Amino acid sequence: MRTRRCLPLVSALALVVSVAARAQEPAPGASASGQTHAIDLVTALELAGANGVDVQIARERLEAARAQATSAVLAFLPWLSAGVAYRGHGDLIQDVVGNIVTADKSASLAGASLNLQIDVGEALFRSLAAKQTRLAAEHALSGQRQETLLGAAQGYFDLLVGQASVAVAAEGLRISREYEEQLHRAVDVGIALKGDELRAKVQSQRNELAVKQAEESRRVLAARLAEALRLDPAVELVATDAELVPLAVAGEVEAIEPLVAEALAARPEVSQAQALVRAADETRKAVVYGPLIPTVAGLALGGELSGGPDGAPTRSGASKDYAAAVSWRLGPGGILDVGRTRAAKARLAESQWTLEKQKDAIAREVVEARTRVLSQASQLETARGALAVAEEGLRLARARTEFEVGVVLENILAEEDQTRARLDYVRAIGEYDKAQYELERARGRLGRERSPASAIGGAPAP
Repeated sequence: MRTRRCLPLVSALALVVSVAARAQEPAPGASASGQTHAIDLVTALELAGANGVDVQIARERLEAARAQATSAVLAFLPWLSAGVAYRGHGDLIQDVVGNIVTADKSASLAGASLNLQIDVGEALFRSLAAKQTRLAAEHALSGQRQETLLGAAQGYFDLLVGQASVAVAAEGLRISREYEEQLHRAVDVGIALKGDELRAKVQSQRNELAVKQAEESRRVLAARLAEALRLDPAVELVATDAELVPLAVAGEVEAIEPLVAEALAARPEVSQAQALVRAADETRKAVVYGPLIPTVAGLALGGELSGGPDGAPTRSGASKDYAAAVSWRLGPGGILDVGRTRAAKARLAESQWTLEKQKDAIAREVVEARTRVLSQASQLETARGALAVAEEGLRLARARTEFEVGVVLENILAEEDQTRARLDYVRAIGEYDKAQYELERARGRLGRERSPASAIGGAPAP
């Protein structure tokens, strides 16, 4: 059994060397400027966390939530106004007793006023709601960062698989061309048929087409990763982590219950939904209990007052006015506003159901991610075995020296099987590594202190 496993591992090692060599050279199909940029997984994750557009949007939403929380606190403070006023009157006017008299007068006032009007109850609860909204925005930023990191990791592994696919296709082309040349020499000496050489030539051309298609796919994947990292798409990215090996990131994944419990405790989406529930509850309290607390209003006005009857000497001097009031509001917007109360309670219930829905979605994501990890591990084992069989089949086909039609076809099919098995093995490794990161994201561990990227480095296959 140990000997059987050595064959695919040796092949994988050769593939790794081929990928590493290509990573140090300008990639085929590079941009017109010929610029390439080497990037590893850790750097890709750092750039995604710092430059991702969705992360930037979440940051701006957090800033807006912080500003709203600050505005809610400032509602408890009075505001100051300053200005100049002039008032003049001529002819008839009614005095305080009710007599109609003739009066010509004028007055001007230059000063400032200190104003205060607080709906104390509603302002209090709304400030608490704004605080919870700010906390929800912080958790939303954390969740978006994890989502962006997952996308960057998947894009990086896709690029790595794309580069390895180019190497596999190029190796298949090299093998088919060598066989084509052998058949050509055999035809020249009369020990092989021309038709056999043509069959081998067709196979070489098909492999050459596969190389070009793999190069195209690799370049597209590099451009997509550059977009995700907000890098210049004209500069072609080249993955430098040539060790395309199965990662050991997620750890033990057999038991589902601990994984779900961990996810519900760690996922920022749950914390965000919980904060929004608390914010909706504070808003409900503002509607139900806020009107019971009176509105407080106050005014302090001071300045220089001047004026008097027309034709008389003008008098001037300091003028001060003060006012204070406490009031309750009944009806719409205040006490007994039944519709407003019912709407606030409905919004609270909606946020609570949204929290439950989020928990259900997270549990499903954990189950899906765990299932994918286990399935990809099994597929990887199958691909490894298929690769060993394909390589052994090609070796046996090459060991035969007769140049007969059946042997030529057998050799071509064996080459196809080996190339296909290598591609399947490379893709299986890439999908398995991506599944590991998906499970880390589902568990809420991606982007935390222990970065999964630190687990890279030749971890054994499951």
